[in-house]
Amino acid sequence: MVYSEVNSVDLVMLVDDNDTDNFISKRIIEITGFSKRIEIKNSGKAALDYLKENERNPENLPSVIFLDINMPVVDGFVFLYEFEKFNELVRSKCKVIILSSSDNKRDIDKIVNNNHVIKFITKPLTELALQEIRLNNL
Repeated sequence: MVYSEVNSVDLVMLVDDNDTDNFISKRIIEITGFSKRIEIKNSGKAALDYLKENERNPENLPSVIFLDINMPVVDGFVFLYEFEKFNELVRSKCKVIILSSSDNKRDIDKIVNNNHVIKFITKPLTELALQEIRLNNL
């Protein structure tokens, strides 16, 4: 299913240290027309820096952030802790979706109970997952 321009998200951010996963996610987003723009960050720190630089510039804030849990230095948990400190504009505009290969039940329970996480998806990102996000969350 291809989305029309009207139904597409303006900006999506992929936050994952795995280039292959980012490539696959980017392609499925492009093929489905889910988003007009895709910002890729290879670390939680780079993603936080991007949000900080654009926190007063809503058109450069992503509507959806696909966040991996397991990354070096700034992992998904640290990202969410720091995300909480952003202003209301950032926190309300950016919906966080965990996109992870982790099947650690403790990790999953801990992260889905975070107020800013709207969904947990197991890698790889699929067209069906994007359809569900579109129908249920945005």
